[in-house]
Amino acid sequence: MLDTTLSFLLDEKFSPSSRAGAPAAPNDTRLLDAYSMVVSDVAEHVGASVVKIDVRKDGRAAGSGSGVILSPDGLILTNSHVAQGTPRLAVQTADGQHVTARLIGDDPDTDLALVHVEESVTLPAARLGDSATLRRGQIAIAIGNPLGFETTVTAGVVSALGRSLRARSGRLIDDVIQTDAALNPGNSGGALVSSAGEVIGINTAMILGAQGICFAVASNTASYVMGQLIQHGRVRRASIGIAAQQASIPRRIQLAAGIEQASGVMVGSIETGSPAAEGGLLAGDIIVALDGRRVAAADDLIRLLDGERIGRNLAVEALRAGRIRVFDVVPGERAGT
Repeated sequence: MLDTTLSFLLDEKFSPSSRAGAPAAPNDTRLLDAYSMVVSDVAEHVGASVVKIDVRKDGRAAGSGSGVILSPDGLILTNSHVAQGTPRLAVQTADGQHVTARLIGDDPDTDLALVHVEESVTLPAARLGDSATLRRGQIAIAIGNPLGFETTVTAGVVSALGRSLRARSGRLIDDVIQTDAALNPGNSGGALVSSAGEVIGINTAMILGAQGICFAVASNTASYVMGQLIQHGRVRRASIGIAAQQASIPRRIQLAAGIEQASGVMVGSIETGSPAAEGGLLAGDIIVALDGRRVAAADDLIRLLDGERIGRNLAVEALRAGRIRVFDVVPGERAGT
């Protein structure tokens, strides 16, 4: 509705008649009014679904952040680094209610955690959007509790899509949204919202010292992780039982093996009885592909070993003695997920 208004006003502002000398000021005013309406409408409707989360450990305040209510009975998505693995968290809603939430599951690899309000309540829930439909330049509205200032709203645009961000666990978070909507400590776990009022990301990080470079975990990732946490209490990921690191592949070996990649993942050590050991992999092998997908770095291997590959027979292509060999490996579930 408001998007249509903005589109109409932009078309009107930049039409040939506008450029031919028609007065611009009234259109500028109307355009800014429409933009303000979008932001204020989103702030009013989605802001009610953003909560403040306080963490206490050993009776002491251990930090605070934000969260987004995603079901009326109190399912709240936040950051893993906000929840800190704490079994129970203090939650304050936008209308001032104080409730307690229990940790359902925590996934440091995507910096997401899911908690559930223990009290019998009915809360205003936000709706997750489809982050795959986003485009650079779209309006992005951040709602959270920066530095303890509750229900603060900032606005900007989607600056870039498909970024990767290193989680505190060391794993790369894929498909991260970059935005210039201002984020500060306390915004973590809050909502990044589209002009349609859908949550398109969970705010997660900013770059200290930079201006307008902030990041959010995309809503499609958040939706998948939330489903896994509800179903399993964790995000299931596959493992083949190796320690590995990136290794260069000399050009002469590339030519001899008939491949066109300059690096792969060298197997450093193999756990006894692991899927890799049972499949015939040896220390020193350089993995170059998994299930037909190229593997050029350890992050590629980690990304490909998702929950869907647990218990499935995979074709692992590896360099050994200058030749490509294919090994059948059946991954197990990674411990500690």
